[in-house]
Amino acid sequence: MNTFFLMAPPQGGEQSPIPTFIMMGAIILVFWLFMIRPQAKKAKDQKKYIEDLAKGDKVVTIAGIHGIVNKVNDDGTINLEVSPGSYIKLEKSAISLEWSQTANKAATADKK
Repeated sequence: MNTFFLMAPPQGGEQSPIPTFIMMGAIILVFWLFMIRPQAKKAKDQKKYIEDLAKGDKVVTIAGIHGIVNKVNDDGTINLEVSPGSYIKLEKSAISLEWSQTANKAATADKK
């Protein structure tokens, strides 16, 4: 049987809980700075991008479909031209900001 857990706390009084609270606060702050804040900013940017979609924008969906916005509908959908004369109707939320920006940067770099 391990006697480590049965030992009494060291003599000399109790330690202050303040350093523990400071450490917990620091961990929460670091977690917020590196995890929660960037994700919230990314979600805000995605929402703004979807709200600002307009006819002629080149986009990529979360499924990887590339196309050009032909029409923005009032019901939260868009008509996407995937090839000349071929259209599909998609939810605006299916558009990926990150992939669309990457594809547009690559297309711009190819033209140079």
